[in-house]
Amino acid sequence: MQILHELSSNKNLSVALGFFDGVHLGHRAVIKSAVNYAKENGTKSAVITFFDHPCCYFWGVCPKYILTRKEREKRIKSLGADYVYELDFESISGLTGAEYLKDVLVNYFTPVAISTGWNHNFGANKSGNAKLLHDNSQKYGYEYFEIPPEKLGNEVINSTTIRKLLAKGKIEKANEMLGEDFSVSGKVVEGNKIGRTLGFKTANINYPPELIELPYGAYSVETNFGKGVANFGIRPTINGSTAVLEVHILDFDKDIYGKNLNVRFQKMLRSEKKFSSLSELKKQIQKDINSVLKA
Repeated sequence: MQILHELSSNKNLSVALGFFDGVHLGHRAVIKSAVNYAKENGTKSAVITFFDHPCCYFWGVCPKYILTRKEREKRIKSLGADYVYELDFESISGLTGAEYLKDVLVNYFTPVAISTGWNHNFGANKSGNAKLLHDNSQKYGYEYFEIPPEKLGNEVINSTTIRKLLAKGKIEKANEMLGEDFSVSGKVVEGNKIGRTLGFKTANINYPPELIELPYGAYSVETNFGKGVANFGIRPTINGSTAVLEVHILDFDKDIYGKNLNVRFQKMLRSEKKFSSLSELKKQIQKDINSVLKA
């Protein structure tokens, strides 16, 4: 998959439009629609998105994301897209929906098909929508696919709902909507080594500041080195003040400093609390480990 940050002539594409934070089940349906049409009709597919969320431009503050940009690219690639265009939103923010369709989508891509979610808006004042794309499909010679909402039970899957679930520690339901585990990755860095003095060696990584922050507490996780128990928080028992993500990987004792650790969250075990002593903390960590082993 080729990642591009500037508009360029690339004709006869099947394109999917959206920001796709989380690449959740609803997003996947949109992207797969574009990818499948391209494969069935002997052409290429592209995801047209933005480098940063449009809110960064309108409000001057970016939302907390579900995925880092690198992880979003990786998940889009796994769905089979040939290209991702990550555009600068500011450069096209003044265009109406009709202008964006004509001057950007048609001019650069001459799309044979366009796929969007049922509630997708684009262009100044959200003047572009599914109706505009339907109404202009014959004029510009593309097929339009308006993808209906994906649901979990009776609840529509969307990024806002997933962010709220993650912020409340409702990991399992968020993962169901995502279609895979919420994850955090980073290089293992040196900590204060308190864990090993308690008998539980940990691998520490810096929690990406652009991601939605989970509640402080203990979590059941899977990593690229095996199952584990993670703690995310300030560690009040040792009077910590900075949030740290530390992972005790079960039955694992190798030196992985400097290596990439991918932490896939599966369930919140408990909230963070201040224990009366390190001995009490040690007992609780063992309980956390036992609960993961029994699961």
